[in-house]
Amino acid sequence: MEFLYSISIQVVGVLIQLASLFHPKAKAFVAGRRKIFRRLAADIPGTTPLVWVHCASLGEFEQGRPVIEALKKEFPQVSILLTFFSPSGYEVRKNYEQADYVYYLPLDTAANARKFISITKPTLAIFVKYEFWYHYTRELQAYNIPLISISAIFRKDQLFFQRYGGFYRKILTHFSYFFVQNDESRHLLQSIGVTNAKRVGDTRFDRVHHVVKQGGEIVIAQAFKNEQKCMVIGSCWQEDMDVLAPFINENKMKFIIAPHEVTESFITNLEKSLLVKSIRYSAADNKKLDDYQVLIIDNIGMLSRLYRYGEFAYIGGAFGKGLHNILEAACYGVPILFGNKNFEKFQEAVDLINRGGAFEVSDYTDLKTKYEMLNIPENFLLACEVTRQYVEENLGATEKIMEYCRKIVANR
Repeated sequence: MEFLYSISIQVVGVLIQLASLFHPKAKAFVAGRRKIFRRLAADIPGTTPLVWVHCASLGEFEQGRPVIEALKKEFPQVSILLTFFSPSGYEVRKNYEQADYVYYLPLDTAANARKFISITKPTLAIFVKYEFWYHYTRELQAYNIPLISISAIFRKDQLFFQRYGGFYRKILTHFSYFFVQNDESRHLLQSIGVTNAKRVGDTRFDRVHHVVKQGGEIVIAQAFKNEQKCMVIGSCWQEDMDVLAPFINENKMKFIIAPHEVTESFITNLEKSLLVKSIRYSAADNKKLDDYQVLIIDNIGMLSRLYRYGEFAYIGGAFGKGLHNILEAACYGVPILFGNKNFEKFQEAVDLINRGGAFEVSDYTDLKTKYEMLNIPENFLLACEVTRQYVEENLGATEKIMEYCRKIVANR
């Protein structure tokens, strides 16, 4: 099986090389790994302690970020090597100031793993969520380098838990410890004899909670709300607006809309779909905002601070490729609504639906029905309490992981 795994990795490498001739993402994937060992050897002196944090892409980076920042704050002398598998993570965070070195991860071949570990010689390796590479994990174990998995989440349909999954179960034995998001993951690991695991939750809660608490007021949004009932619509797509537009047109409360993609065509189409008065954020300064029912955010970077102005939040994406971040809204303790299609892989969405703090909607009629239900004071207050309590219960994962990390880093 190890032979087949190694061959499959090499085949993937060849296919990506071919795809790089005409696909920009594949081209970046290949170009970013060119002469990588020479660059690593030139960059990393090998004389200071180094912690290696590996993330697949941007979403996993947000889970690794709180741990990186905690390590740098407590151990400023330690260097951080941050690696990505995907260009979508590397290209966005290649200049991340808390990491001393940011690289692509070479493909998981035995030769690459040996070269990588022999050059970097990490004191500790941290793999985020779904990262389980056979050769890298084996090489770390061979060098007696502690390797932990953080914000990990397991499902019973994964190969580790199948009758024929012995090779993949072997990968798990290379890890020193697993910090998992939920009890189901811990129980699944126990079912195959992996007991070095602890439920600590998702580090994203710590990150989002910190961002929310540090965020300041947005004067225009505050003036627009003016103590009136408001729904904040975050990261919406056209599929979301097809459901939301008729709802907005028949409700007298205020709406703040932050599109996922801030393009002129999307905003123009959005404005055309509304029968009520709307104004763009860029045009709202010094205007009498009481005259407008909808504030359209035509910039990026302020969504996490906007949710404070809503009694309700609607998060986009679930009618398309996948639900966007709902934790920012949850930190403000408000009921959360989203589409009913692609949300199941997000643990927080499932948890909040089960508890009564979040609600999936299938169409305009369903949205209207659930909003009317939430408009009953006792239902509204209960949903608010659920989301607030859910966030509070899940804070602290970063510190629990740091308790483990500091024992290793402090003694190296």
